[in-house]
Amino acid sequence: MKLYPIETGNFKLDGGAMFGVVPKTIWNKTNPADNNNLIDIAARCLLIEDGNRLILIDTGMGDKQSDKFFGYYSLWGSHTMDKSLAKYGFAREDITDVFFTHLHFDHSGGAVQWNKDKTGYEPAFKNAKFWSNEDHWKWATKPNPREKASFLSENILPMQESGQLHFINKADGDYGFASEMDFSIFYADGHTDKQMIPIISYNGKTICFMADLLPTAGHIPIPYVMGYDTRPLLTMPEKTKFLEEAANNNYYLFLEHDAHNEIIRVQQTEKGVRLKDVFKSEDIF
Repeated sequence: MKLYPIETGNFKLDGGAMFGVVPKTIWNKTNPADNNNLIDIAARCLLIEDGNRLILIDTGMGDKQSDKFFGYYSLWGSHTMDKSLAKYGFAREDITDVFFTHLHFDHSGGAVQWNKDKTGYEPAFKNAKFWSNEDHWKWATKPNPREKASFLSENILPMQESGQLHFINKADGDYGFASEMDFSIFYADGHTDKQMIPIISYNGKTICFMADLLPTAGHIPIPYVMGYDTRPLLTMPEKTKFLEEAANNNYYLFLEHDAHNEIIRVQQTEKGVRLKDVFKSEDIF
């Protein structure tokens, strides 16, 4: 097995929204804001090469939305999905499976693109199976008012219409694509219903793709919960359980949204779980 970080593009989000009730004077120390109160955000995906399978975890937000839409997110940097795949000798056509932690636009938008004449949408990975879970799919396709702006039908429905959508069967344990892999899923409901956090055994290490359970290293303290979370009082015990296990078992936490810290480990301290050390992907993979 080989792992590759796939940088799909950077953007910015409101720092207050990213840290909820935590005062700016505190979160600004770890995630400094610009003059518009925006902080740097990554859309860092993970590619797993395992035998004849090439599995992509999340897809970033893609490029099919309008200039007005992207104007809300202050895109920056030069990363793209295609350039990042090409860096490791791959192209979209090589992807066999796309696994979604959840279907918010910044995690699923890159899975669907305009067709050739821009009259409709088509899967951006034509040879891939798309993996979600049935409960989250129902949540995303019939969104509540709070999340409606994050679940965009053009990012989601074309997967089903193409016949490429598949659901993870929690009971069978092999997840349809990972029968030969040491792969498990932690389900979290605080951010959105049935978010899936992949846990991968790799060269004697445990790699956890943290998605929105831990957006950045600055979110490690338990009360540091995003304003975007639908059920923050669920997020806190979920974070507590996961981070304590990560500290006790020396897990490597792969951060999808931290533009400046790719992989971290955490440790137990008198103040609770805190940052232990930071790595670049090439140090681990």
